[in-house]
Amino acid sequence: MTKTTTCLYHFVVLNWYIFLNYYIPQIGKDEEKLKEFHDGGRSKYLTLLNLLLQAVFFGVACLDDVLKRVIGRKDIKFITYFRDLLFTTLAFPLSTFVFLVFWSLFHYDRSLVYPKGLDDFFPAWVNHAMHTSIFPFSLAETVLRPHNYPSKKLGLSLLGACNFAYIIRILWRYVQTGNWVYPVFASLSPLGIILFFSASYILSASLYLHR
Repeated sequence: MTKTTTCLYHFVVLNWYIFLNYYIPQIGKDEEKLKEFHDGGRSKYLTLLNLLLQAVFFGVACLDDVLKRVIGRKDIKFITYFRDLLFTTLAFPLSTFVFLVFWSLFHYDRSLVYPKGLDDFFPAWVNHAMHTSIFPFSLAETVLRPHNYPSKKLGLSLLGACNFAYIIRILWRYVQTGNWVYPVFASLSPLGIILFFSASYILSASLYLHR
């Protein structure tokens, strides 16, 4: 594809993610049944954090596209480096992780991750926007724009730090409210939760190391 087509792709996907980040948090704001969904903000849901991350990444990608045309490639090396770092260590591994884990649990027992009652508030297209289209968008990015990977030490450290921060967020939410962010955790023993978190990091790390 031409550079112009790639720039257009980044712009279109950026606007899609901006729309989702605005629209989804507004769903059922006044509904009592969705009170738990809205309490605590988006930071407790990995799905919504991923949508925010994708918007940030495609925003940086658009900025990189524009500045390369305006002031030249050599003068924006930091932005290009940040774009590549963001995509390779977080944006691609996280979108793929959400896609794989969500649909695996959904098909095994949807009540563990996305209870059927949510269908009354979230149309099917919203579910797929949050959990399906994120993967092909990231996959297309790997084809359209080759990215330089940082060192394995830096990449795995950044990925591990973000995993750890989210685990702390989940546990803190549980301590505060007595409710787990995702129902799957309520069905696990303490050891099972530790194993789940460990397996999650191993999977996300393997997605980073897929290169």
